[in-house]
Amino acid sequence: MTYTPKGSVGSAAPPPQAGPAVPPAVVPAVAPQPPQPSPTVSPSPTGPTAPSSPGSPAEPRRTAFMEGLDQLRAAATTEPGRLRIIGAALALLVVAFGAVAAWQMADRSAAADDVLGRSQPLSVAAADVYRSLADANTAASSGFLAGGQETPESRERYEEDIKAAAAGLAEAATAAEPGSSSARTVAELGRLLPEYKGLIERARANNRQGYPLGGAYLRYANDKMQAQMLPKAERLYTNENQRLRDDYDAATPYPWAAILLGVLALGALAWAQHRTYRRTNRVLNHGMVAATGSCVLALLWLVAGHTLARSGLNDSYDHGVRSLNVLNDARIASLKARGNENLTLVSRGAETTGTGEDKFDSLYKSEMKSLSRHLAAAEDVADDRAGEQPVTAARGNMEVWRDRHDDARKADTGGDYQAALDKVIGSEDKEPTRECFDAVDDNLKKALAHEQEEFRNAARDGRNAMSGLPAGAAVLALLGASGAVLGVGRRLSEYR
Repeated sequence: MTYTPKGSVGSAAPPPQAGPAVPPAVVPAVAPQPPQPSPTVSPSPTGPTAPSSPGSPAEPRRTAFMEGLDQLRAAATTEPGRLRIIGAALALLVVAFGAVAAWQMADRSAAADDVLGRSQPLSVAAADVYRSLADANTAASSGFLAGGQETPESRERYEEDIKAAAAGLAEAATAAEPGSSSARTVAELGRLLPEYKGLIERARANNRQGYPLGGAYLRYANDKMQAQMLPKAERLYTNENQRLRDDYDAATPYPWAAILLGVLALGALAWAQHRTYRRTNRVLNHGMVAATGSCVLALLWLVAGHTLARSGLNDSYDHGVRSLNVLNDARIASLKARGNENLTLVSRGAETTGTGEDKFDSLYKSEMKSLSRHLAAAEDVADDRAGEQPVTAARGNMEVWRDRHDDARKADTGGDYQAALDKVIGSEDKEPTRECFDAVDDNLKKALAHEQEEFRNAARDGRNAMSGLPAGAAVLALLGASGAVLGVGRRLSEYR
């Protein structure tokens, strides 16, 4: 008899299964999950990209520079990164200091070489051209006054002066820049010199035959010399003096850019070492100490070497070039005064000024005033007894020359031409003005030789003070940069 189970009224029981009973599987309880969004497909470099939502701007592409800047910024946030930046900055600053110091001192050393070996010798050569032309004119007039029998001494002096002037012009032409004012002046003087010499030869030929036309040719030659040749020679002398002054201006200024960079490099090295001390408590970093020592040595050498060079060059200008210029001016004034004194007797009143005074005697007086002024200036700039003594002697000779010239003029205006001629070019027992002129010229030669030697010694000392400085500054800067890099590298090794 079959009984219906309780609780299952109205439901039919499942039919019985054959075989062994299987326990029901245990299903773990799982919490309900929220719906997952559908995955988005990332754009493929080769496949199509999913369309972006409307209105969203495309992201700009970053440049390599910006990426590098980001990396540098990220590196600067770490101590190793900061050390690398500091090391690079120190090395760059020290190298910049050495490069600028080497460049500036190389320029100043080259200018000092030009002062000693180029511009000052050319200035002397230009002054010799002027002096040779003026002395040739004086010798020609002196020979003319001697009459038909010109003395061998005056003829030889004239020829030597012409040769010296031609040699000086050739030297100036070689050194002058093509197309410059000096080159044009040299070319003009080279053209005028044969013309002047031809006029002198005509004057001599007529004078030997006793023709009065010889005096006219001599005055014409003198006018060409005074109005054309000597002004051009003076222009050449002025140009060469300006070139010398320019070389001094290039050699003497302090290298301020290099000095400021050196001070900045030392300040940066001091800051870096102080920073290292605060972070590590280590007093010394060998690499940075070596870098600091190299920079200090380079800076001291730069300042001291240039100061000594500047002092020597300034001394060579103040006690050499200035004295030489004044002495050259004095010598030229004496030559022109002597030439005009001779022409006073040659012209014999043929040319006068507006006041009725003899033209050449008036020019003589003007040149003697210039001579007195230049000799006084030469005494003022002379810095030792050896330079002052010949100038003082020349001043005494000039005073005697004036007195004898006055006696000659009195004889000439009184009608005694031969007595006047004897007092100008006569023999020694007649005390001519020629003796005084020769004495003035000889003393000025001695003073010029002394001052030229003073210039060479001072300028050589100035130039030698800069010897090796450009190369030394560059080497010390490289050593300093290497020391800074090694010092920073030693700190970086502590982080590995």
